[in-house]
Amino acid sequence: MWTVVNQVYATHHGQNAWAHLANGNAWRKIAPNAADGVTNVFAMLVAAKANGKQAYVELDGSSQITAVYV
Repeated sequence: MWTVVNQVYATHHGQNAWAHLANGNAWRKIAPNAADGVTNVFAMLVAAKANGKQAYVELDGSSQITAVYV
Protein backbone atom coordinates (compact mmCIF):
# COMPACT_ATOMS: atom_id res chain seq x y z
CA MET A 1 0.00 0.00 0.00
CA TRP A 2 1.18 3.53 -0.71
CA THR A 3 1.12 5.65 2.44
CA VAL A 4 2.56 8.71 4.12
CA VAL A 5 4.97 8.07 6.98
CA ASN A 6 3.78 10.29 9.86
CA GLN A 7 6.51 9.45 12.37
CA VAL A 8 9.38 7.02 12.93
CA TYR A 9 10.74 5.67 16.21
CA ALA A 10 13.58 3.40 17.28
CA THR A 11 15.24 2.48 20.57
CA HIS A 12 18.69 1.22 21.49
CA HIS A 13 17.25 -2.27 21.90
CA GLY A 14 18.09 -4.68 19.08
CA GLN A 15 15.67 -4.72 16.15
CA ASN A 16 13.15 -2.36 17.77
CA ALA A 17 11.97 0.16 15.20
CA TRP A 18 8.50 1.47 14.41
CA ALA A 19 6.69 3.72 11.95
CA HIS A 20 3.35 5.49 12.25
CA LEU A 21 1.60 5.16 8.92
CA ALA A 22 -1.20 7.40 7.67
CA ASN A 23 -2.91 4.44 6.02
CA GLY A 24 -4.55 2.76 8.98
CA ASN A 25 -3.48 5.59 11.33
CA ALA A 26 -1.43 3.16 13.44
CA TRP A 27 2.06 2.37 14.67
CA ARG A 28 3.58 -0.61 12.85
CA LYS A 29 6.67 -2.50 14.02
CA ILE A 30 9.35 -3.40 11.51
CA ALA A 31 9.45 -7.21 11.47
CA PRO A 32 12.60 -8.32 13.33
CA ASN A 33 13.80 -10.83 10.74
CA ALA A 34 17.43 -9.64 10.59
CA ALA A 35 19.31 -6.76 12.23
CA ASP A 36 20.48 -5.29 8.92
CA GLY A 37 16.99 -5.71 7.47
CA VAL A 38 15.41 -3.70 10.29
CA THR A 39 18.06 -0.99 9.91
CA ASN A 40 17.64 -0.78 6.13
CA VAL A 41 13.83 -0.67 6.25
CA PHE A 42 13.97 1.96 9.01
CA ALA A 43 16.39 4.07 6.95
CA MET A 44 14.00 4.01 3.99
CA LEU A 45 11.09 5.04 6.20
CA VAL A 46 13.19 7.88 7.65
CA ALA A 47 14.10 9.03 4.12
CA ALA A 48 10.45 9.03 3.06
CA LYS A 49 9.46 11.02 6.16
CA ALA A 50 12.35 13.49 5.84
CA ASN A 51 11.60 14.19 2.17
CA GLY A 52 7.81 14.25 2.40
CA LYS A 53 7.47 11.28 0.05
CA GLN A 54 5.02 8.43 0.17
CA ALA A 55 6.37 4.94 0.69
CA TYR A 56 5.05 1.63 -0.53
CA VAL A 57 4.85 -0.51 2.61
CA GLU A 58 4.25 -4.27 2.71
CA LEU A 59 2.80 -5.80 5.88
CA ASP A 60 2.72 -9.43 6.99
CA GLY A 61 -0.23 -11.25 8.56
CA SER A 62 0.45 -9.69 11.97
CA SER A 63 0.63 -6.15 10.49
CA GLN A 64 4.40 -5.85 10.87
CA ILE A 65 6.36 -4.05 8.15
CA THR A 66 8.31 -6.50 6.00
CA ALA A 67 9.40 -4.31 3.05
CA VAL A 68 9.42 -0.68 1.95
CA TYR A 69 9.85 0.92 -1.47
CA VAL A 70 10.37 4.65 -1.91
